[in-house]
Amino acid sequence: MNVSRARPGLGGCRLKRIRLAAVIAAVGVLASACSGAIAAPDPPASDGSWSQTLSAARGQTVSLWMWGGDPQGNAYVDEVLAPDAAKLGITLKRVPIADTKDALNRVVAEKQAGRTDGSVDLVWVNGDNFKTGQQASLWRCGWSGSLPNMTYTAPNDPLLTRDFGNPVNGCEAPWHKAQFTFVYDAARVTGPPRTMAELLAWVKAHPGRFTYPAPPDFTGSVFVREVLYSVADGYRNVPTVPTQSTYNAVSPALWTELNDLKASLWRAGRTYPRDSVQLDQLYAGGQVDLTMTYGPATLTSLVAKGTFPKTTKVLTLDEGPVGNASFLAIPVPSAHAAAAEVVSNLAMSPGQQLAKADPAVWGQFTVLDQSRLPVADAKAFQALPISQVVPAYSVLSRNANPELAAGWVTLLDDGWRRNVLVDGG
Repeated sequence: MNVSRARPGLGGCRLKRIRLAAVIAAVGVLASACSGAIAAPDPPASDGSWSQTLSAARGQTVSLWMWGGDPQGNAYVDEVLAPDAAKLGITLKRVPIADTKDALNRVVAEKQAGRTDGSVDLVWVNGDNFKTGQQASLWRCGWSGSLPNMTYTAPNDPLLTRDFGNPVNGCEAPWHKAQFTFVYDAARVTGPPRTMAELLAWVKAHPGRFTYPAPPDFTGSVFVREVLYSVADGYRNVPTVPTQSTYNAVSPALWTELNDLKASLWRAGRTYPRDSVQLDQLYAGGQVDLTMTYGPATLTSLVAKGTFPKTTKVLTLDEGPVGNASFLAIPVPSAHAAAAEVVSNLAMSPGQQLAKADPAVWGQFTVLDQSRLPVADAKAFQALPISQVVPAYSVLSRNANPELAAGWVTLLDDGWRRNVLVDGG
């Protein structure tokens, strides 16, 4: 069976998870992690005014470690964000990785060694990877709330104040929002399902025309959580924070449903796409009729380029999909924290958020509250091209379901491997 790569915050193969957990445990002795408590926040990277931070940042090089599997995301950082960072005297170097845990492994090793000149200055992160880093005191904290461009975000936006149920506490800066979305070819799917239960029934009625990436892939993991919400009759019936007893109570129905689904999957569930990229290839090649994504705005470009069929549509579910946000975090060993702060603030600026929201550039949903923007900037967002493929974010996020706490992710990923991949028949 294929083992997937992971986007920020989720996934990574089990071998990497075990290795990371072992190293985290060693660091945790220093951080009183035996109780799972989060250590007191580090002081901000730069004391004094923002002008002092800007001055300290000049001449520094920031290594941004991020998932390298998205060509549009790579191009945005290299061709849009990095040139603007250079105008501030900062060299931004993108370090592509296959799994966010690769960055955490490096940070753990450098912190253990007592290094203050670490090779990781900024990490694209969320979810369980952020929580793991918090528990091991890997992140600088207390800095993101004072970034000048935070004034353009809604202070009580739950997607920005909590990361998979975990309080952000100034330990990461918001970068963009994500909305999990199913995608289908209207030429092959007539009368599309409107609920998750209807979608699962459609899969069983059309064998071989659907599949999902193998968890712990980021997209495969959220698909499993979507099914969990469905079989539990709504997210409100799944406790946000997991315990072994709550897991034991709600997971059996999930494994039953996913095992019942296996025979109707592509290749009868004998193998799974390793990640969303491979799933998209199956969809583009007509081998399956649906795909799924956390970045639906990119669909506009995929259709325009002919990668996806022109009849590609977004499947909006009545009960709403899962939504979350991605962040940028600064590791404790970074020697370039001032520049990392400046890059994080730049990435949150109206100009960068506008460029990144353009489907022709990357197509990521902004973290900014347009009611808090200057009039000219708000109008610029309103003037973004209207997609014939993807509804507005306000439509996509209607009835959005909250993410479960990060602790659920590991439980469900491991549970899927044991109960579906290995023992599901």
